[in-house]
Amino acid sequence: MVDFSVVVCTYNGEARLPAVLEALQTNRSAWAQQGSLPHEVSRTSPCRFTWEILIVDNNSHDNTASVVKQYQQNWPDGVELHYAFEPRQGLAYARRRAVNSVQSDWIGFLDDDTIPANNWVHAAYQFAQQHPEIGAYGSEVCGKYETTPPPGFSRIASCLAVIQRGDQPFQYARRHGVLPAGAGMVIRRQAWLLHVPQTPKLTGVCANSLQAKGEDVETLSYIRQGGWPIWHNPQMRLFHHIPKARLERTYLLQLFHGIGLSRYPLRMLRYSRWQRPVMVLLYALSDLRKLGLHLLKTQTIYPLDTVAACERKLLISSLLSPIYPLRSAGPVPNLPSSPPHVPTPFPHA
Repeated sequence: MVDFSVVVCTYNGEARLPAVLEALQTNRSAWAQQGSLPHEVSRTSPCRFTWEILIVDNNSHDNTASVVKQYQQNWPDGVELHYAFEPRQGLAYARRRAVNSVQSDWIGFLDDDTIPANNWVHAAYQFAQQHPEIGAYGSEVCGKYETTPPPGFSRIASCLAVIQRGDQPFQYARRHGVLPAGAGMVIRRQAWLLHVPQTPKLTGVCANSLQAKGEDVETLSYIRQGGWPIWHNPQMRLFHHIPKARLERTYLLQLFHGIGLSRYPLRMLRYSRWQRPVMVLLYALSDLRKLGLHLLKTQTIYPLDTVAACERKLLISSLLSPIYPLRSAGPVPNLPSSPPHVPTPFPHA
């Protein structure tokens, strides 16, 4: 039994994992400088705690397992480094494997392309002690771009898990609205086990496909509906590496298409079966209104403006999302591996 678990879900992450593991070693060194105490004593002090790291290999076909094994052989004492393999493709399945594998009260999820600051683990655990009533909370995520983003990128940055929402902690709206990104979110294991189904509606990123987006929003929506508060903690800082390919127009449009198509299942989570036909109509009218306003606002800059094109793609795909389950779609071509996890920057109410 440990106090805090850091989980890194990865697919073909042999090139990206070392940077994350090196950063976690730095976190381990900072933790060790505080001195070590028996586990029973650690629970009584917000600065003394025990933690572990779990790498969940989501059916990789490269040398991810070998990379983890090499680090395990030379890993310093005090913080254990574990490995698990999840054959079912999809981030939602990888995270469920993690929840069923660890025993700690709190689970902090990192992506294999998000580098935690030197004090991330300490800040994450301390926030849980300061807010014992919460069910989940998210990090501040800074973008580390290989190339300059397109003009107006701040309007859509959170769709690439770039989350900067001020320097003060706050609670997200209880009923609906934005939620933290999956990269850097910390979840109370009890809240997950009580409210998150074993079978997800959205499987999340599957290899290079962007079509089953929204698994993070689905998970956090279940926890919020269960009555658990969800917070933002800017003291937990991550740095998200975003390669040039993910800022290109083709990739961004495919990303927003996937986000839009996930809207219907996410919106329907909180409604009974008999309510859904009415809500589909109301959401369709709302999406049509938003799309009309966007067409008027951007008619002089579309289609040259990439950000405007992404916003329009999101609105159109949201409008079409109720009929998406009736259609078959193949994988997105020519995308870099390990796409970002999407917190959905716009209210889905």
